[in-house]
Amino acid sequence: MAGPSVHPIEAPPMTATENANANAMPRHSLKDTQGMPGTLGGFILRSLQFAFALISLSVMASTSDFPTVTAFRYLVAAVSLQCLWSLSLAIADVYAILIKRGFRNSRVSSLFSIGDGITSTLTFSAACASAGITVLIGNDLNDCSQNHCSRFETATAMAFMSWFAASPSFILNFWTLASK
Repeated sequence: MAGPSVHPIEAPPMTATENANANAMPRHSLKDTQGMPGTLGGFILRSLQFAFALISLSVMASTSDFPTVTAFRYLVAAVSLQCLWSLSLAIADVYAILIKRGFRNSRVSSLFSIGDGITSTLTFSAACASAGITVLIGNDLNDCSQNHCSRFETATAMAFMSWFAASPSFILNFWTLASK
């Protein structure tokens, strides 16, 4: 069975303008994957993180008795930090989209990756702690008549949704950092 063969040919020498363009171009470029910093997908993920964390914060802060439970105070602190982090990076994403440049600096990528890792871990642990207290109040103590169980459940669910939106951001930022 015969297969095709490849015969190399010599490329013509580069002209002065081609040589100048070759030196001006970056050595390598990674294709922007949607969800990475500086892309439209990254902005959408940041917006979702911010929206879910803001809803969780608003619902939890609207209850009068959340300060009595440490897990709920922790949830408010964690989603507040998530709101600030997501909003600031969403603004950075909008800027990168407007100037049509991605974040290629390894220091910026490492900052994004570390920040996403910290905020997503805090949000997840706060949501888990709040879910445990909500189950204790609602199912084990049967004390929902005196508490705001539906609001606690809503705030906890929104914190989990914020974490679900933060996880792809962290994974893509970490992947970008590891691939450099």
